[in-house]
Amino acid sequence: MEGDGAVKILLASPIDPATVDHLERTYDVSQAVNAEPHRLAEAIIDRQAVVLRSGVQMTAAVLGQAADLRLLVRAGSGLDNIDVGYARERGIRVVRVPGMSALPVAEFTFAMILSLARRVTLADRLLRQGHWPKPDLGGITLRGKTLGVVGAGNIGGLVGEMGNAWGMRVLGCVGRPSPAVGEKLSQRGITLADFDDIVAGADVLSLHVPLNDVTRHMVDAVVLAGMKPGSLLVNMARGGVVDEEALLKQLNAGDTVAGAALDVHEREGEGTISPFAELPNVVLTPHIGAMALDSQRLIGDRVTELILAFQQGRLDEEVRDDEHVA
Repeated sequence: MEGDGAVKILLASPIDPATVDHLERTYDVSQAVNAEPHRLAEAIIDRQAVVLRSGVQMTAAVLGQAADLRLLVRAGSGLDNIDVGYARERGIRVVRVPGMSALPVAEFTFAMILSLARRVTLADRLLRQGHWPKPDLGGITLRGKTLGVVGAGNIGGLVGEMGNAWGMRVLGCVGRPSPAVGEKLSQRGITLADFDDIVAGADVLSLHVPLNDVTRHMVDAVVLAGMKPGSLLVNMARGGVVDEEALLKQLNAGDTVAGAALDVHEREGEGTISPFAELPNVVLTPHIGAMALDSQRLIGDRVTELILAFQQGRLDEEVRDDEHVA
């Protein structure tokens, strides 16, 4: 796109406030943050570009309302909320901003592991209620334990490095294993292994895979039953990667999984009550793994660069290989 007219942008998700200020000063910006589908379909009608995060469903029905739409900027890495196939058919460019989220998500993963292992959130909750159940709040130490990383890529690889630094034995699997991949992981203190071996051997199983047809409910009743007794499950991927009904049954039975930490959920959004809300051995957070302020500023800067390149007709030159989707 090239010309003097200001790009018409829809902000469909909350992003860095400084970025919003800059975009509103420079372009024609409207907002429909976390809007319901019918509201989103109305807001997108005359827009040329949309900036969004997870939780906003860019379906064919919504995208079909915008005749002039040419660009979707996903401020993050996951694409399960975008109908990429339809966008490709329409010639709508889909660009993601993946790199800046890896470190904050990895650090938050370890925060979840520590909170779960040492029962930090439960202790906090009980103390606020006036209880002092010190003898009942024992937890496990991490040194010498096995950390299984499912999806040892940008984020999972960093989680593996952190586990190695804590003295854990780290096993990792990837979608396309090879000797070269195994060597690279080995240099980071991660041993390449099969998914089934990781499930059976991990004291802490940490999930870092995209949600697609292959990974949906990859952690189901069979996998949960095959986990090590007393093990912990951490899901930082997407809610649909875990069969939550099966996990709830397993946590209540206590046969294998001793606890879970979930930053992502099969049902998300304001007013949603997690089915795990009453369980003392579960840590719950509202999909905030990537929400470190530092990373949000960097993502905002990159969104600004991409919109400028789009306006100037040089998006192909600007987009990096890891950002290009369609």
